[in-house]
Amino acid sequence: MTGRMYLGFAPFAGEKMTRFHDPHTENQSMKTHTYSRFSLGAGVLALLLGAQAARAEPLVYIPLGGDGRIVVVDAARDEVVGSISGLKAVHGLAGTPDGKYLIAGSYAERSADGVPAKPEGMSEDEHASHHMAKANQPGESARKAVSTVSVIRTSDRAIVRAIDVPGAVHHVSVSPDGRLAVVTHPDAGGVSAIDLASYEVVASIATGSAPNYSVFSPDTSRLYVSSAGDGAIAVVNTATWTLERTIAVGTTPEHLVVSRNGKTLYVSNVEDGTVSLVDTAAGQTTSTIEIGSTLHGIDLSKDGRSLFVAALGDDQIARVDLATGMVKTVSLSPGPYHLATIKGTGKIYVSSSDEPKVWVIDQANLHVIGEIAIGGKGHQMAIAPGL
Repeated sequence: MTGRMYLGFAPFAGEKMTRFHDPHTENQSMKTHTYSRFSLGAGVLALLLGAQAARAEPLVYIPLGGDGRIVVVDAARDEVVGSISGLKAVHGLAGTPDGKYLIAGSYAERSADGVPAKPEGMSEDEHASHHMAKANQPGESARKAVSTVSVIRTSDRAIVRAIDVPGAVHHVSVSPDGRLAVVTHPDAGGVSAIDLASYEVVASIATGSAPNYSVFSPDTSRLYVSSAGDGAIAVVNTATWTLERTIAVGTTPEHLVVSRNGKTLYVSNVEDGTVSLVDTAAGQTTSTIEIGSTLHGIDLSKDGRSLFVAALGDDQIARVDLATGMVKTVSLSPGPYHLATIKGTGKIYVSSSDEPKVWVIDQANLHVIGEIAIGGKGHQMAIAPGL
């Protein structure tokens, strides 16, 4: 298949399928020559604005790992409003920028000749013949294990596509332009890139030992991958899908976040309890911030002035003032784990590694302002709309 690059380890060929598109809302133009027409136009406008306001409330999608489902939380009310089931060992999750789709990775592997569940809209015969053809491709027997990446439509929470990738998936990222999804394969030493227009795996690249997390640059031209086993960040050129360079950081780098202008990459170094600040243009670490012991989740405030870090080993949450370098910590127990700032709300959601809940934290003072029972251990959170 053209356009696919195999570098470092053998990928499982992606599935080319028809993409689902939601109908676009038509622009409405109403003349106002009479009072009755003006009244009707105002009523329709009010309804449209009301619908947009309802949609603007952020929804937070939280995968529950071995529980095989994703819970849906209304971040305006901090309440669980639904769930998505039928997902094995779902750890990694990311959303498309328009909020219409979620990309969910699975840590559950199976034999390469195993056949995943039939996607919505595909006939049983087409599904069977598709996978029979793939099983007969040259080199298929060399692959030992695959996992399934699921594409979920948020409007009805239906799983609409299933895409096989080489090995278990830990974390997922989606490019800012919505064209690509990347999944990390810690056991296989690389990442796979999926074209979200065709749902093909377009590249599989070796990036280093135990790749954990990935983020795109704002212009999608670069992908940054944390190599936890190497203490480094791999920089991938997404035009050629080649490894450009590696950047030394701290011990066991995992979670990442990039500044809005793309100039600084923040790296959570799990084992040494530090955050590395990487100058992406220079390709080097410029400073290191001491946080505590074992770290986990990391995210930026909307204005980019504060960095929030889950200090898992110390049962704390930390806020770094990026202008002054000052670090404030507040106790949060037990086991602050994954972390996400909920844009437009002034809140941070932090999952617990030990209890089936998410804390709701005030970004301004780091006080706990609520708790949400989610029924399992929360992993990589996705927020829509307004990702």
